[in-house]
Amino acid sequence: MPEARRNSTVPDARSAAPDEPAAPDGPGSPEVGSGLLCELDEDGERRGRPVPADDLVAAIAERELAGHVRWVWQAAVGLYPALARAGARVARCHDVALAEALLRARDGADPAADDASAQQPRLRPAGQPTLFEPDLFEPTQPGPRREPSQMLDALIEAHADQLRRIAADPDPVRFALLVAAESAGALASAEMSLTGLPWRSDVHDALLTEQLGPRPAGAAARPPKLAELARQISAAFGAGGDGGPGRHRARAATPVNPDSPAQLLKAFAADGIRLSSTRLAVLRDVDHPAVAPLLEYKELARLHSAFGWSWLDAWVSGGRFRPEYVVGGVVSGRWASRGGGALQIPRLLRRAVVAEPGWVLVVADAAQLEPRVLAALAGDRAFATAAAAGDLYAELAGAFGGDRAKAKVALLSAMYGGAGGEAGQLLAVLRRRFPAAAGYVEAAARAGEEGRVVRSVLGRTCPPPTAAWRALTADAVGPATRARGRFTRNFVVQASAADWALVMLVSLRARLWQIKSQNGPSELVFFQHDEVVVHCPAEAAGAVSAALTVAAEEATRLVFGPTQVAFPLHVAVVGCYADAK
Repeated sequence: MPEARRNSTVPDARSAAPDEPAAPDGPGSPEVGSGLLCELDEDGERRGRPVPADDLVAAIAERELAGHVRWVWQAAVGLYPALARAGARVARCHDVALAEALLRARDGADPAADDASAQQPRLRPAGQPTLFEPDLFEPTQPGPRREPSQMLDALIEAHADQLRRIAADPDPVRFALLVAAESAGALASAEMSLTGLPWRSDVHDALLTEQLGPRPAGAAARPPKLAELARQISAAFGAGGDGGPGRHRARAATPVNPDSPAQLLKAFAADGIRLSSTRLAVLRDVDHPAVAPLLEYKELARLHSAFGWSWLDAWVSGGRFRPEYVVGGVVSGRWASRGGGALQIPRLLRRAVVAEPGWVLVVADAAQLEPRVLAALAGDRAFATAAAAGDLYAELAGAFGGDRAKAKVALLSAMYGGAGGEAGQLLAVLRRRFPAAAGYVEAAARAGEEGRVVRSVLGRTCPPPTAAWRALTADAVGPATRARGRFTRNFVVQASAADWALVMLVSLRARLWQIKSQNGPSELVFFQHDEVVVHCPAEAAGAVSAALTVAAEEATRLVFGPTQVAFPLHVAVVGCYADAK
């Protein structure tokens, strides 16, 4: 990516959160207001004096139009959503908060350590910010709120310090790419939250009614289907049954609350069945007439509680679902979401994700991403040749007597640490046929067991072991040691896959801006792990599909360099998300 001129910016004291709008006759956007801008050299040093901007939105938009620029700010989550709502979209930024998290992890900082003793930085997060909080940082020493000029000085100092620390990385080019991609990801996440995923409330309501019955009048009331299943569960316990002590006699039906594990365990025990828990894995092996309705109840109750009518009221407005994404919310670099369950949309409810008239959804997911990442990381020639084919598991099946299912078990065991029973035997075959691939993840596992940290391909570092772990493993190898080995074994693959997916996403974001359509710009509306969804005018679908392919190719080149491994995308152009697979 070509380097851009840098500008640091902070909103001044007149910037306000939505509940504290600027005066109606004040300058600029009511949310953003005014601020300070300062142009920086490539090393982060000032190129001139700070310039006040009475209308920060207009000033940012003007500089974006003038040419390549990379904005330096405290955190995109604190400023960019308001800028985007006001119409100021930016291409690049350096997010000091996200960069600091990456640097601290690389430098071995304990996430649980007190901020006062943590390594660096000049600024620190001021607790858990709200999405549109204007001042995300506060001084490390308590005191009155700083003036905008002081905040700008601290921001410039922190940024310059970060550039020096990035340059000192063992692989500064890759780590700089990680910081740039993480920062651009914050821009994409804010835009996706603002745009929202097209969502048909009427379809959602119909699906819920089909599964649960009509919406109950009270928020605490069970839908009809759940109420009937609850009745069947209580009746099944009251009816008794065959197969165990105490189950031969009928008892008076006593209502059993299927949402109460304690009541369920007590009811099963009364029928002679003692269970360790009421988890699905335990219940499936139990012979009792209450089990079938209870399993159905649990499935439907999960739908009702996580994505029922209350969810619909809270999260869908104006025909869009607008989740709050958390960039790098998982230690591996995968995104998370704050409320709304954006990354766990049930397959059933994908039927409610419908493109607007004249528009389509372009849905792309990377096929067998993590195994392909392992092939690229390990540089195993035979494994890379297999990964170049369309179906990696089918290509590996030759090493397992032509059995694709066994090839999949062996490969997943290598990445996730399963070694018992048949998985162990299959893993031994994988080691013989593809020694470099197996050796790569096993070296990562040994590092974890020894208390060392491992890194993704771009340099994202796993958390260091805690003091409690070190105390527990000081004298002997045990379950805790092996558990950390399994974690680091998977981390190098999953975090590297997250690197690739993030770079692909931000490359796609840049390319979507270049696609012109008379019906409006293409919208990046959803991203999870290895899948991305674009909402675009129907006539732009071909251009969007091509942009996805090019973005995947660029991510492969930037993240892994020259490699035989292909990272194919499965691309579907559909009117409804459920039709993509």
